[in-house]
Amino acid sequence: MKLRIVCAGKIKEKWLNDGIAEYVKRLSKYTRVEIVEVQDSPDSLPTEQALDQEGKRMLSRIGENAYVVVMDLHGKKLTSEEWAEHMIRGFEKGGSELVVVIGGSCGLSPELTARANERICLSDMTFTHQMTRLILLEQAYRGFKIHNKEKYHK
Repeated sequence: MKLRIVCAGKIKEKWLNDGIAEYVKRLSKYTRVEIVEVQDSPDSLPTEQALDQEGKRMLSRIGENAYVVVMDLHGKKLTSEEWAEHMIRGFEKGGSELVVVIGGSCGLSPELTARANERICLSDMTFTHQMTRLILLEQAYRGFKIHNKEKYHK
């Protein structure tokens, strides 16, 4: 199985990179993790143009048969148990590959949202797209623990 996270921009903060590395390590027991960073658009661009550019870059990194989940403020909110079920089903439907897309600071292009098989919202709160990577990886780890009935989730 492979979890591919497609996202805009690079993470510069050491503490975030350390946290991400820790959860990638923990997840290695269950799945391979690939984080694909595409160039984010400059803030000087109009929003529609920025979304279009980032969307095209992200779509070019998603396979034709991949099962795609986008992190979207308007998506469905799930409990950790529900996410565990959705995640495993996504792996099954995507030929053992699940692609999760995290948009940049402007959000997601309409084409990217249209390509998604599911739209999921992590929270009513707003997180930076960089922090979303760490939170998503922790929830993926928790999801595998729940699915395998292993101790971690309370």
